[in-house]
Amino acid sequence: MPTLPTVPQPSPPSPAAPAPTRPAQAADPAAIAKAASDFEAMAIGQLLQPMFDTVDTAHDAFGGGPGEEAWKPMLVQEFARQIEARGGLGLARPIYDAMLRMQQEGKK
Repeated sequence: MPTLPTVPQPSPPSPAAPAPTRPAQAADPAAIAKAASDFEAMAIGQLLQPMFDTVDTAHDAFGGGPGEEAWKPMLVQEFARQIEARGGLGLARPIYDAMLRMQQEGKK
C-alpha cells in the first residue's frame, strides 16, 4: 500500500500575536436600516407562523394539499413584511441604533 505524502500543518498562532480583526468598513445607514427592517420582518414572521400552523384548512372548500404547504411559508413571510412596513412591532429602530453603534465602535 503506497503511503500518502504528509501535508504540513499550519502552526498555531502564538499567544503574543494579536487576534485577527475584520477591516473597518464605513457604516452605510441605508444598508443598516434595511437589515434592521428585514430582521424585524423575520421576527414577526416567526411570531405569526404558529398561528398559521394551527389553522385546519383540510376541511375547507379550497384548503389543504401540497400547494398550500408549499405557499404558506411565503404567505406568512409576506404578511410579516407588510406588518413591518406599516410600523411593525417597533423593533427596527432599536436594532438600527444598536447596529450603527456597533459599526462606529468597530472603527475606533
